[in-house]
Amino acid sequence: MVEGSMTQGAGQGPEMRTPTVRDFRVPAYVHEAGPYAQSPGPYARSGEVYDQTADPYAEAPEPYAEVPDPYAQPGPYAGQTPPGEGARPAAEPEGYTPTQRDLPVINRGDTVQVTVDPEAVPVPQPADGPGPLYVVGDVHGYLDELVAALREKGLIDIDGSWSAGTSRLWFLGDFTDRGPDGIGVIDLVMRLSAEAAAAGGYCKALMGNHELLLLGAKRFGDTPVNSGAGTATFQAAWLLNGGQKTDMERLQDHHLQWMARLDAMEVADGHLLVHSDTTAYLDYGDSIEAVNDTVRETLTRNDADECWDLFRKFTKRFAFRDDGGAQAVRSLLDMYGGSRIVHGHSPIPYLLGEVGSEDGEDSSGPLVEGPHVYADGLAIAMDGGVTMAGKLLVQQLPLDS
Repeated sequence: MVEGSMTQGAGQGPEMRTPTVRDFRVPAYVHEAGPYAQSPGPYARSGEVYDQTADPYAEAPEPYAEVPDPYAQPGPYAGQTPPGEGARPAAEPEGYTPTQRDLPVINRGDTVQVTVDPEAVPVPQPADGPGPLYVVGDVHGYLDELVAALREKGLIDIDGSWSAGTSRLWFLGDFTDRGPDGIGVIDLVMRLSAEAAAAGGYCKALMGNHELLLLGAKRFGDTPVNSGAGTATFQAAWLLNGGQKTDMERLQDHHLQWMARLDAMEVADGHLLVHSDTTAYLDYGDSIEAVNDTVRETLTRNDADECWDLFRKFTKRFAFRDDGGAQAVRSLLDMYGGSRIVHGHSPIPYLLGEVGSEDGEDSSGPLVEGPHVYADGLAIAMDGGVTMAGKLLVQQLPLDS
C-alpha cells in the first residue's frame, strides 16, 4: 500500500542538470504546503482553470526539438517472443520520451452545452446473474460531461447517485489533466464504486498514463529522471500535458492511494480492457494478475526512474493501427485472454486522422458518434476526444456489430 507520506525516489540521474531541467523549472505553487480544499459535489466545477496558454513552459525548449514525434508512424513490428507465446510485435521505437506535449491541450471553455435528461430510463436488470457491462472512455477532468453521459445511459439518477443496480461499469483511466475538475471526477468514481457495490453491481477503474503522471508529479516533482533522450522531470511532463493547478491543490492522500492501487488490465465478458493502445503491457508479465502486481509493486518501490519508465511505456500509442495492428492486438489477446481489446488513450479523431482545431474556428469539433472498431474488428477505441470538443463515450458491451 502506498502511504500518504512519500519520499523522493532513487536513481536521480547525473549530478549536473542539463538545460532541459533548468528550462523546465517548476512553478512555485507545486511545492506550496497547507491543507487541500475539500472536493465539491459531483456537479461542481473546480473553479479557475489553470491557463495553459499563459504558462511559460507551454512549449518544449530547444533541447527537445530534435526528439522525433512518436505518433507520426506506428512502431515497426518484428519477431519477438514473450514467454510461452508466439510472435510478438516489437515495442515502439526506443528513445521515445514523453517530454513533448502528448496531444493538444484545447481550452473548450463553455462552448459545449451539457444537458442532463431528467427522463433517462434506468438500466434494465436481469432476473439473475450479473447486470449489463458498460465501459467509459477518457474523462480528463470533464465532470459535467461525465455526469451527463452516465445519466443518459441510466447509470446514475438526477442526483448523481448510482441507479443501475447490478450493472458493471469500468472506467478505462485518465481521470485528470486537460479538463477543469479531475479531482471531482475521481471523487465521483470513488463514490459510485461504493454505491454500486452496495447495490450488487460494481464500478471499477483502470490505471491510465495520466494517473501515473499525476502520481509522479506529486511524488517526485522536479527530481531529474533518465528519459532516454536527455534528462526530464515528471513535473515538466505534467505541465506540458494539461496539468491543472486546482487538481494539484486538492489532491489528498486518499486520492493518491486510490490511484496507486488501480489495475492496469482486466477481462470482462470476453473483452480485454486496457487503457493504452500499446503492446508495452507484455513487458510487465505473462498474465493479467502478474501485470497488475508488477505495476503496483513498481509504484510501491517509489523509484523515480522506474516510475518514469512505466509512465513512458503507458504513454505509447497507435500500436493497433495500420499495418501490423491486428497482429499487435492478437499478441495481447493470446497472452491475456479475451476475444476483443477495448482501450482508451488515443482519441478516435487521431486514430482516424482527423485532428481537432485549437484556434476555435471549427466550433463543431470532431464528429464522434460512438466507439471506433478497427484492427480487423479486434480493437474497440473508446476515447471520443472530449478534450477537443468531441464526445465522452459511455458504451454498453458487447457492441451490436
